[in-house]
Amino acid sequence: MEEEQNILFVKREQDGGVTLYVDEDWAAERGADPAQLVKVPIPRELYASGTVQQLREYAATYLESLDKSNSSS
Repeated sequence: MEEEQNILFVKREQDGGVTLYVDEDWAAERGADPAQLVKVPIPRELYASGTVQQLREYAATYLESLDKSNSSS
């Protein structure tokens, strides 16, 4: 059985950091370009009880894995 997940929208900043948004509308209200957002599935347990720093680290690792898979194809 696959673990239930929540979604965060993530923007990679120029300095390598990530900004997390709960949805595209909220991101747009804060000036983010929805076309630059990446939909990141977050495991429910991490979403419910993880710290913001843990969520950022998870999202950054997820984006790095996408970058590696895209560069190897």
